[in-house]
Amino acid sequence: MEKNRRGIQSIEIGSALLLELAKQVRPVQLKELAKAAGLTPGKAHPYMVSFLKVGFVTQTDAGLYELGPFALQLGLARLRRMDPVREASQLIEALAQKTGQSVAIAVWGSLGPTIVSLQEPIQPLHVNLRTGTVMSLANTATGRLFAAYMPAKVVERMLGDELARFGHRTGQTATINKKTLETFLAETRKHGLSRTRGQPIPGIDALCAPVFDSEGHIVLGILVMGTSATFDSNWDGAIAKALRECARDVSRRIGGTEQVGK
Repeated sequence: MEKNRRGIQSIEIGSALLLELAKQVRPVQLKELAKAAGLTPGKAHPYMVSFLKVGFVTQTDAGLYELGPFALQLGLARLRRMDPVREASQLIEALAQKTGQSVAIAVWGSLGPTIVSLQEPIQPLHVNLRTGTVMSLANTATGRLFAAYMPAKVVERMLGDELARFGHRTGQTATINKKTLETFLAETRKHGLSRTRGQPIPGIDALCAPVFDSEGHIVLGILVMGTSATFDSNWDGAIAKALRECARDVSRRIGGTEQVGK
């Protein structure tokens, strides 16, 4: 059906120029932009003249091109309509099918990282995880992800209370002390993923990836978890690669930055 629809070729060509211009981190020459879009400078020039007239692009004093105020207005209008959870929800079913594991979406709530959506595989895990579950900051992959990327002042009090509860619960050294947790958080930032193996539930492994907004702030985490016997928890394993790809796709959909780490 889509192939039979008649479009306007000139708009498609012009859009290719705008797309390439959006990829640039600095103003560019016409010939450089045209080459990137697969056009000759002569063919690209009339498009750029029209884009200048409507404000899609602007020109520096040196004649270089960059995106203009109209492009910014359209981008902001799109961002205002973006719902990160809705965008992620459209992709986690495919991620669950691809990995064969349980997939969940978590956001930062008033009590900490909170599960807001859950997608089970054909054979669901028998774990106490459901929509509304608040995840431990120190002891889960989801919690460590938010602890690694949220502003320190936002998590430090909640994290301190949690670590104290661990110590009080054992009557000895905390299950996860501050030094050990800092190692886990540094590992999370390095790889762009958080990971737990057999913790806090024995026999269950998990990986969690961040989704960032246009200002580089974490807006949600995508969690994949499964039984240790079948779960590839390697940083560069098949599950990690599929998870990173999904998180990056959601970030792009909401106008966010590229995921850090690998």
